[in-house]
Amino acid sequence: MNASLVHELTGAADLYKVNNAAKGVNSLQGETSDGTLFSSVFNTAVENIKTTNAYLSDAENQEILFALGQSDSTHDLTIALQKAQTALQYTVAIRDKLLEAYKELMQMQI
Repeated sequence: MNASLVHELTGAADLYKVNNAAKGVNSLQGETSDGTLFSSVFNTAVENIKTTNAYLSDAENQEILFALGQSDSTHDLTIALQKAQTALQYTVAIRDKLLEAYKELMQMQI
């Protein structure tokens, strides 16, 4: 399977931004303590959630159009559903990793 097709179907470009921002956390040296790194990662995560919500909304709209008979394209419906499913899976995976990291931080002894 061609990976570029998966990239096009899932809209994973926005998810790569979050991944690259997370990788940047480890590679930055001498970052100021004014919260610019945190705000960057947080804003990227918020954009990821907005993208996921847009995909879910688009999938719901495609389902409604198909159910009402206003759209005969099962292709568009399938693509919209797959985009929504994949984006939601990535969002949940990121949330799970963040919760896991938070729990690990809370268990640290001072």
